[in-house]
Amino acid sequence: MVQETPSNLVGLHNHPAYRGRSIEFSSVADDPPRSAHQVLQTWYTCPVTSAEAKPVLVIDGSAFDDFEGFAREFSKLLDDYVWRGNLDAFNDILRGGFGTPEDGFVLRWLHSERSREALGWAATIARLEQVQTTCHPDNREHFAARIAAARRREGRTLFDEVVAIIRDHGPGGQQQADGVDLELR
Repeated sequence: MVQETPSNLVGLHNHPAYRGRSIEFSSVADDPPRSAHQVLQTWYTCPVTSAEAKPVLVIDGSAFDDFEGFAREFSKLLDDYVWRGNLDAFNDILRGGFGTPEDGFVLRWLHSERSREALGWAATIARLEQVQTTCHPDNREHFAARIAAARRREGRTLFDEVVAIIRDHGPGGQQQADGVDLELR
């Protein structure tokens, strides 16, 4: 039997983004998640190609109650970078290079239904009101209209916005080459 080392795992345990962190890999969708240690120990019996394995970053929706908490929790997944909640910056982070894996990853969002509530209409209105106070004066009317729509429960919630940004970097999205797969659990 020819042993092959998956190029995406060689030295991964020393990569700054993963040092001291729990990392999970799945070789195929039906396999249970495995720790990086298990994968590195068993690569010679179960070769995995670089296209099949992505690091899994886990965010726990039960660990926050608002958007600021989501930003703090997501920032914990980043290496040497703090995301402060700007959605344009969030989009950039998902492209890689701001503490996220360069070749894509799986974002596993636990307790996502709880997050859907925490980042629902009230959080959406609060966020839009906050942005409206600091936006360019020419944009205030636009945000006033979005706030009015959110009060009528029309449009997307903050949760919907975040999910849409993430999905844009995954399969079928305009930025799918970034290789970000979202798992809502």
